[in-house]
Amino acid sequence: MNDIRGRTSGPRHALVTGGGTGIGAAVAQRLASEGINVTVLGRRREKLAALVTGEPAHMHAVVADVSDAGQVAAALADATQRFGAVQVLVNNAGAAESAPFLKMDEALWRRMLDVNLTGTMICTQAMLPGMLEARWGRVVNIASTAGQVGYAYVAAYCAAKHGVIGLTRALALELATKGVTVNAVCPGYTETDIVQQSIARVVAKTERTAEQALAEFVKSNPQGRLVQPREIADAVAWLCSEGAGAVTGQSISVSGGEVT
Repeated sequence: MNDIRGRTSGPRHALVTGGGTGIGAAVAQRLASEGINVTVLGRRREKLAALVTGEPAHMHAVVADVSDAGQVAAALADATQRFGAVQVLVNNAGAAESAPFLKMDEALWRRMLDVNLTGTMICTQAMLPGMLEARWGRVVNIASTAGQVGYAYVAAYCAAKHGVIGLTRALALELATKGVTVNAVCPGYTETDIVQQSIARVVAKTERTAEQALAEFVKSNPQGRLVQPREIADAVAWLCSEGAGAVTGQSISVSGGEVT
């Protein structure tokens, strides 16, 4: 047990964006297993409902687009009514699209920044006042190794994730004396729907098989495999614990040694 629950005021309340599938769902389930209350936020109501059904006492679902401040505010009001103020925010919502730089249009650029970077800013601004009032909080931004190094054909995604890491470092310094830590977890290629969709696109555009496409994705990982969502969730749970109180402003790579 990582002692995330709170010592005197009952279970803490965590909100996980992009919480319906993949890394977000794994994080939500991991935090719920610690005995805290978890609100999962996403755009697909059916995915959220399926997840919450398994933990009805400790999980709640709200629907919102993280890049829309009005929707986020309404979702926060709903979540607060159910479980009280949010003490833990996991900014996981994200999307990845690829294109050669000279064929990338402004719409793709804006989509990548809106969900990956602006959404992180909007959600953090919405949840932070409650943490500051309590003088305790944890913000964990799910960035990517793409925020630590560059990858070809995903310039907009890399730019957005580099921005998330910059935001993490700046906000951590701003909040260092206020009881709130801000960190980023940077997964390498992880076994999620996004990676499976990327593999399918490679197969569709080239003569490679799915196995060959997968091999291209994992070759940068010294362990030669995809990272598992539960491994990301374990790192997030530790950063949200009391024991990680002196850890802030960090970008922790969970990538099998790809980034050191």
